[in-house]
Amino acid sequence: MSNVERAQRVGLFGRLGSGNLGNDAGLEAMLAYLRTEHPDAVLDSLCSGPEVVTARHGIPAYQIHCLNNSQAPRSRLGRAALTVPRIALGALIDTWRTVAWTRRHDVVIVPGSGVLEATMPQRPWQLPYSLAVVSVAARVFGAKFAFVSIGATVIRQRVNRRLMRFSTRLAHYRSFRDQQSLDGARESGFATSRDRVHPDLVFALPAPVADPGPTGVVGVGVISYHYSADDPRTDELYDSYLAKMRRFVRELTTRGYQVQLFVGDDYDEPVIPMLQEEAEAGTIRYDRCETFDELMNQIAGVDVMIGSRFHNVIAGLKCAKPTISIGYGRKNAAVMELFGQGEYAHDIRDFDVDVLLEQFTLLMRDRERVMKELAECNSAVERGLAEQFEALSAEVFANPPVRRAGSVPA
Repeated sequence: MSNVERAQRVGLFGRLGSGNLGNDAGLEAMLAYLRTEHPDAVLDSLCSGPEVVTARHGIPAYQIHCLNNSQAPRSRLGRAALTVPRIALGALIDTWRTVAWTRRHDVVIVPGSGVLEATMPQRPWQLPYSLAVVSVAARVFGAKFAFVSIGATVIRQRVNRRLMRFSTRLAHYRSFRDQQSLDGARESGFATSRDRVHPDLVFALPAPVADPGPTGVVGVGVISYHYSADDPRTDELYDSYLAKMRRFVRELTTRGYQVQLFVGDDYDEPVIPMLQEEAEAGTIRYDRCETFDELMNQIAGVDVMIGSRFHNVIAGLKCAKPTISIGYGRKNAAVMELFGQGEYAHDIRDFDVDVLLEQFTLLMRDRERVMKELAECNSAVERGLAEQFEALSAEVFANPPVRRAGSVPA
């Protein structure tokens, strides 16, 4: 009886569908590649927001953590008493569900995102543990496991570092979205000399036709900056950031510009009214974006983009808009340097509003030249991603599984 190829079963794994526009855009880019280059692949996802992923992308999706949305006791004592049992029960159930999901696949992909970064607070029993389970199950059941254009930093938390090192070392394919991610991964033991750098997956998405302007509209992406939970200055830094952004936005409206506000995650929305409360009616707008495509369509109509969230910055660069970054991690500076805009990258903890205003004035003056330079950089970045997709097809999707004629795929 002759052997015939069967469709490969591909699972997308990660913090997807949870309200982060950048993570979901990475998923969208990966799905576009799979549907173009591997149209017969059977796709599904194990993720944080299965309802969103299914509704938006039309693939089956399942909750990554079974107790994620369960109702916890309201009292502090009740929560404390149930914390350990909940963690233990959740880990036990999630292990079984994750193994069962992984064994149904030929390939499991983590599409972009900062799953190996310390900038987001992660408990060991959350995503780090889940990644370790997937990596072991993939090896046991013969699936290929791939980290594609991942963000990484040096991980100081010992348990997280060990779990992440374990899962990445078992992967069949690893690539990182910038050199600083690769360097951080190597220092933490996540990467080897064979691993490579390829741009963020989001750059593979098509960009809208930008308004050549000027439109008199300035894009300002804001963030609910609470990523230094272990820093006693957390509240002080957040208050300072808000005060500076209020002053910056107020100065823009005083100069006659309309400000269009953006966020990159649902967690950021409380910042919006804090910036709108002192403004004159009509000078500061906010239109919620559900997808990265909607975000880019809005940014296409601004003259200059100022962003904090990593993928707000990427959206500005992708649309070839002069961009200023106020970043909470080295990744923002890295992508700005990739586009030759390193001088416009600032640290969120100590940026100077006067410098920001000076640079904004310069970018408005040189807007046409900068837009042309950014468009050329985008072409180079897209070529880098095309090379990665070729490598994925060769290294991860080569030698597809076979079944005997007449048999039914699992």
